[in-house]
Amino acid sequence: MKLRTRFCKKSSIKAAENTDNSTPQATNYPLSCVDWSSNEEIYFVSDDHQIFKWSDVSRDSVEVAKLPDDFVPTDLHWLLLGGRNSGGGKGSDTLLICSNDGRFIILNKSARVERSISAHGAAISSGRWSPDGAGLLTAGEDGVIKIWSRSGMLRSTVVQNEEAIRCARWAPNSTSIVFCQGGHISIKPLAANSKSIRWRAHDGLVLSLSWSAQSNIIASGGEDFRFKIWDAQGANLFTSAAEEYAITSVAFNPEKEFLLVGTFNMLKLCHSTGWSYNSARFTAPSVGSFFTLAWSSDGTQVACGTSTGQLIVAFAVEQQLISRNLKATSTSRKSIALRDIANGSQDVLDFPQRVVNFGLGYGHLVVATTHQIHIYNEKHINTPIIIDGRNDTRVIELGKKYFMVLDASSIWVYTYTGRLHLNPRYPGSQAQLPLLTWRSLSLGLDVLAIRDNSDTSLLHLFDLMPGASRQYDPHSLKAKQQLADIAACRAGSQDDQFVAFIDDNRELYISETRNLSGERQDEIYKIGTQLTAIKWASETNILVGVHDSCYSIWYCPGEGASDPTIIALTTITLDTAEFGKHITIDSFEDAVVTFRCAGALLPVNVSIYCEVLHRTLIEGQWQQALKICRMGQHSSLWATLAAVATRKHQLQLSEEAYSAALQIDKVSYLQHLKTLTPSSAEQMAENSLMLGRMLEAETILLHNRKYQQAVGLALRMHNWRRALEIAQKHQADELGVDMLQKVLEERRKYLKALQRDEWDPVYLPHVLVDKEGNSSE
Repeated sequence: MKLRTRFCKKSSIKAAENTDNSTPQATNYPLSCVDWSSNEEIYFVSDDHQIFKWSDVSRDSVEVAKLPDDFVPTDLHWLLLGGRNSGGGKGSDTLLICSNDGRFIILNKSARVERSISAHGAAISSGRWSPDGAGLLTAGEDGVIKIWSRSGMLRSTVVQNEEAIRCARWAPNSTSIVFCQGGHISIKPLAANSKSIRWRAHDGLVLSLSWSAQSNIIASGGEDFRFKIWDAQGANLFTSAAEEYAITSVAFNPEKEFLLVGTFNMLKLCHSTGWSYNSARFTAPSVGSFFTLAWSSDGTQVACGTSTGQLIVAFAVEQQLISRNLKATSTSRKSIALRDIANGSQDVLDFPQRVVNFGLGYGHLVVATTHQIHIYNEKHINTPIIIDGRNDTRVIELGKKYFMVLDASSIWVYTYTGRLHLNPRYPGSQAQLPLLTWRSLSLGLDVLAIRDNSDTSLLHLFDLMPGASRQYDPHSLKAKQQLADIAACRAGSQDDQFVAFIDDNRELYISETRNLSGERQDEIYKIGTQLTAIKWASETNILVGVHDSCYSIWYCPGEGASDPTIIALTTITLDTAEFGKHITIDSFEDAVVTFRCAGALLPVNVSIYCEVLHRTLIEGQWQQALKICRMGQHSSLWATLAAVATRKHQLQLSEEAYSAALQIDKVSYLQHLKTLTPSSAEQMAENSLMLGRMLEAETILLHNRKYQQAVGLALRMHNWRRALEIAQKHQADELGVDMLQKVLEERRKYLKALQRDEWDPVYLPHVLVDKEGNSSE
């Protein structure tokens, strides 16, 4: 990937004023105030007090307004309330400009001053609107940070000390502020009675900060010639090698995993984990230090202001995506080269508008421009399907049957023929839309998983199978902790769909996406710890996850989730010491996992036997699956077959597989199952019990009016309260059998064995009744 740059001149009127005798430095004030008012317009202002607007369409600058002569700007930031694609035409969009005398002004879209406020006793170093648009912060060299309402009313003073604040930024969720003083960085939560975090970050002054909306990490640049990356608790994740000059600016891309770093005469495009893609050097002419970097809201372009007053626009090209035999490469802002590696053919696809995003997979290339989506099939590359009206597409994710698009207005699920399949909605979805990222969404085979931003422990699951209520009635899955990463499985049969997620404690959980409503409660199983990333295979239900110094492959994470023994037998963990640090999962197609570390792609094969076994199990070829296990002769193969066969009620196969995996207790239990009437409610309930699904087993018995067996099941599980509840509720349905008396008798035996008196308040009334009955006798 490379960074291309373009110089944007100031207005021709300003340039014409320079006489032959004047030097360029006479009017080249440092440019430290730059921001995008839309994806095509840049506003900038320097010490000449004039606000200019540069347009990508006309490629020229025009003067918008003139500031007072005593107002020397230090920071500028747009609040685009009209939406990410407001296009610069919404009256609610608001501009914030701060000055070196402690004042800030709020201007509307027509450049009329709405408010002018004296906020600080010294220069304001940072003025920023909050990501949710509810207010703004100002940080000054007087060591004070203040929070203001959108109309300019003071809400609170959150930081107050003597040391000057060089830079301050909001957290992506608007609940915290990160700021730097000297060589230290601090994070101040806005919640009441919350403690600040402060740490020594650089040997010299910290000059710039950026907080990623994608990964919740913080980048800093300092006078020690290094840039560093930190997590939200202040732990160091990456430290760069020393550059030639101080790092004057850093900025995370709002939509992609990019970090842009600015220093003297150089821009460096990096991955958000720190390793570098490309550097752009400026020697002739010299542009000086990069004071400010501002990404456009769609993440495709960045505006840069320099110490010599130059305005530079940069964008990334040669972005590559690889899927099986196809490789797509962006060659310019409006063209993509699609190459078929198998036969060596290559097509260059040109577009009338700027390419905003593109995705590749399952034999299709989906390209989003500023106002359209183009769908290409690898077999019919010259006849794309075009969807109009999709503006500023932020996320594209391709699945086997559908592809998902997140744009400025909503979430859309399309078929590859261009037909709209689903427009999912849930409570508060439109308000949360600007805060959604690719980490909040996951498209599976027949399910779309969306993490709720107002409650990040809540997961909404939309069924993509045909159905009337799937658009506005998602299933909801509630986790114990906040969710950091989610992944819906991309293969399997319709009845075997799972969603895996990592919570804030870096623990891995898995749950089914089917039957989450009704009497059965959500069954969430923990299958791993200390995970940083996960990914499902493209064609099978195999899961790979990355730890700090190793990676794990779960060959049967779904069907075996309820049984720790099966998970242990079907999980393989391998060391990644030779790979290096900060490993991410780039892709998992067929039986090949591709890791990425410091820019290098590292392909690793999973067990081909397990991969083929999963494919045969999806198709229901049981005898073929048995042959594969006998050929491979590995415990993970037999355990995978056993778990799937038990789930599908293939008891004979399950018994053989458990026997080969040396699970003698399960073989004995299966032999007991075979003595029961085939396909009866009792056998199905016992089978569910073997899979660890006690609630499912009980539901089967109750639905088939097997109340005595349901009570017996609860007693076997020592679920005393549930046994009493079922007995009391269904006593009238069982004529001639006193279920209540049976439960009380078993309870007495249990207490006698423990040599204890009754303590459960549910059973105490029955004990008193018994005593009264005995005393009367």
